[in-house]
Amino acid sequence: MNIKKYKWLLLLLGGLFVACNSDDDNTVPDEELIVVTSGSADFSKYVSLGNSLTAGYTDGALFIAGQQNSFPNTLATQFALAGGGEFKQPLMADNVGGVLLAGNVILPNRLFFNGAGPERLPGLPSTDITSPLSGSFNNMGVPGAKSFHLLAPGYGNIAGVPTGQANPYFVRFASSASASVIGDAVAQQPTFFSLWIGNNDVLSYATSGGAGVNQSGNLDPSTYGGNDITDPNVFASVYSNLADALTAGGAKGVVANIPNVITIPYFNTVPYNPVPLDGPTAGAVNQAYAAYNGGLLQAEALQFISSAERAERTINFAAGQNSVVLIDEYLTDLNALGLPSLRQSKAEDLLVLPGASFIGTVVNNNPQLINGVTVPLDDQWVLVPQEQQEVINATTSFNATIQAIAQQKGLAFVDVNAILNEAASTGIIFDEFTMNASLVFGGTFSLDGVHPTARGYAFIANKFMEAINTTYGSTLPPVKARDFITLYPFAL
Repeated sequence: MNIKKYKWLLLLLGGLFVACNSDDDNTVPDEELIVVTSGSADFSKYVSLGNSLTAGYTDGALFIAGQQNSFPNTLATQFALAGGGEFKQPLMADNVGGVLLAGNVILPNRLFFNGAGPERLPGLPSTDITSPLSGSFNNMGVPGAKSFHLLAPGYGNIAGVPTGQANPYFVRFASSASASVIGDAVAQQPTFFSLWIGNNDVLSYATSGGAGVNQSGNLDPSTYGGNDITDPNVFASVYSNLADALTAGGAKGVVANIPNVITIPYFNTVPYNPVPLDGPTAGAVNQAYAAYNGGLLQAEALQFISSAERAERTINFAAGQNSVVLIDEYLTDLNALGLPSLRQSKAEDLLVLPGASFIGTVVNNNPQLINGVTVPLDDQWVLVPQEQQEVINATTSFNATIQAIAQQKGLAFVDVNAILNEAASTGIIFDEFTMNASLVFGGTFSLDGVHPTARGYAFIANKFMEAINTTYGSTLPPVKARDFITLYPFAL
């Protein structure tokens, strides 16, 4: 069996170079100087809490340049124009981005664009979590953190890293092994804060292709797996506790809701029909599934399944682009007839970005065993419509909680969900640039297909400042798009 090498990314990018990468310096007249004021806010001690989106994570890693372009650091730069104080970040040791534990790599290096697609930067990183930083830090963004992790004592205990009970990023700057993120934040007595948390409470379920569990109804987050969806009541309780702790000393702040993750490039880059076959190869594959298709006819005759489900499950390849074969746990269980729950992908299925380098590969060097063709894809590679709905339901619930608490406490509120939906649907205008949600050259999202580019973070920072100005009467000026790049070079 001979299947052409999977070339989807090259085809995708071929027409985008001219249209989307317009970073030439265009001379723009300086704007009239304005007096920058803080209004009723006090920016003298700003502390930011959140996850990777707060830390400045981009291109699949955390590294110095990304941290310097984090949205909180951009905010702090503008806050300084209106009485803001020093803003310290727990900077990584390099721009490679990987993480070591006692010399062993536990987190990979950042991605770079090699001319054809994203590729991991080679080389050994120098950030080792056995060498923690000292002092307190204003940017308390912890990549990978879910909402309830911010309340958890010991989340920065290095002994818990191998078992997943602690976070290697927080290990680097936690005040002690028993500290919590919220505790270390409140101890700094902030006068102003930003809180953007909740994305990972649903994102990890989505990026795992729905391989986790929707924990709705389970109020004990200590029993959750890493890819599970947080119960909405747990999220509401946790978020309320975080907001109470941050405002207890009279601090004002800004909060943001979470995006609809199924609109990001991670789920919208690999097409549902990525398998190119010629006629003879398609015929050979169909022959391999003849017994399965015949079994479906028998199941229909026995009234185990309807004719519609039999048609949905029938495997059929043809010359040209073909859908992948996948395992769908939502299909009727036909194990009693010896039939697995297989079907081919449809337009409404979302194939995850890592599938680009997996679909079409062979198993154990056997040319008859092709992932996605003769070997069905497991759950982790596809987010099916039922799983997408679970993601949407959780996101809607979490965002209702965030907005209600923001209104209750009089906090500035940023609708990031609407902002990134706009990027995915019509594109967004940032000064002289138009940005969209396409991978690599869309300008909004970085090479990992999840986190923003430096320019994307800058756009979000401007939206934060708009909300702050509206709520507190400040006059913070926006930053300029031309000062932030979209693709980091190989060498930094």
